[in-house]
Amino acid sequence: MTPIFSSAQMQRYARHFDLAGVGFKGQVKLREAKMLVVGAGGLGSPALLYLAAAGVGTIGIADGDTVSLSNLQRQIVHDTPSIGISKTASAAKRLKAINSDVRVIEHNAYLDASNIADVFKDYDFIVEGCDNFATKFLVNDACVLLQKPFSHAGMLRFEGQTFTYVPGHRCYRCLFRAPPPAGSVPNCADAGILGMLPGVLGSIQATEAVKYLLGLGELLTDRLLIFDALAMKFREIWGGRDPGCPVCGDAPTITALRDEDSGRCES
Repeated sequence: MTPIFSSAQMQRYARHFDLAGVGFKGQVKLREAKMLVVGAGGLGSPALLYLAAAGVGTIGIADGDTVSLSNLQRQIVHDTPSIGISKTASAAKRLKAINSDVRVIEHNAYLDASNIADVFKDYDFIVEGCDNFATKFLVNDACVLLQKPFSHAGMLRFEGQTFTYVPGHRCYRCLFRAPPPAGSVPNCADAGILGMLPGVLGSIQATEAVKYLLGLGELLTDRLLIFDALAMKFREIWGGRDPGCPVCGDAPTITALRDEDSGRCES
């Protein structure tokens, strides 16, 4: 009979096997899981690296961009030789180098209302690391309508935020009804961003994804976690689902996916 894990895999995941709450059964769940990371940038980089290292069996990467030199200050899944190639190809190569057990699926395209449902349909959990408000709202709406859990994060300068959506709990539109007008919020190209900031937030997102899959601990549902890197402090804003929310409320007005117009928020 073929063993469930090879001797090399037993060594690779030894610390998980020894960990109460994960163990052998939990590692099997991770291997059978399908997780999608939207955006192979600052937030997606640490999330992708940790999910691959943890042994998540199938990891999807959705991004239509190519690697540029200015990305490398914070987007640690990429390297200098990858400049000019697609971010999905660059990230996929790195993930396979970290853990050849992982199946990587490249979605080398920008998500919009016409393709997002088809991309999302087979995944158990979505990690949202987008660099523009329009896609953030689209990911939220798709997850609500498709009943998919996801982790949101956003950041600028020295501060970032994250929360986890699970059906029945507060969604992104409960907090923010619509994208801000284009140009009303500075992006990181204008205002800058601390290179290490997405490492903190993306790691939290990967942690939430694994916790959800394994049923461990308390998720960041109904609470927005805000991180101030300069003060080195976290704070939380609590609040449940808004009955008046246009997508997850009691009388939703958004019942089909649509594209929003907005500017970039972070990268």
